Amino acid sequence: MEETVGNGTHGGQPVSKEDSGKMLYGCDHYRRRCKLRAPCCNEVFTCRHCHNEAKSGLTNPKENHELVRHDVKQVVCAVCDTEQQVAGACMKCGVKFGQYFCRICIFYDDDTTRNQFHCNECGICR
Repeated sequence: MEETVGNGTHGGQPVSKEDSGKMLYGCDHYRRRCKLRAPCCNEVFTCRHCHNEAKSGLTNPKENHELVRHDVKQVVCAVCDTEQQVAGACMKCGVKFGQYFCRICIFYDDDTTRNQFHCNECGICR
């Protein structure tokens, strides 16, 4: 997946520290300002879909695997590259990792036009 990088402005206007880079980082699946450290393989990916696409096509079938979203414990800030425990914002630069954040699903997204919410019945964000 191709990753995009931001510059701390939004529409040419300066933004607050916590909103720096909003909608400017992420992948083809989500706009977010962090990456996930996959505990299954200890590699960093922008999202679980990017991980699963990379790991499902491996030539050795024993290495094929999917990321379990609830198992993620570490994230890497896309703005300052600081690795840290799962949180809503970076402990070093203060940027919010996503306008929407679900601690249960470890799900971040800056694109709130999707009207995300955590569904308690099915146990994941919709």
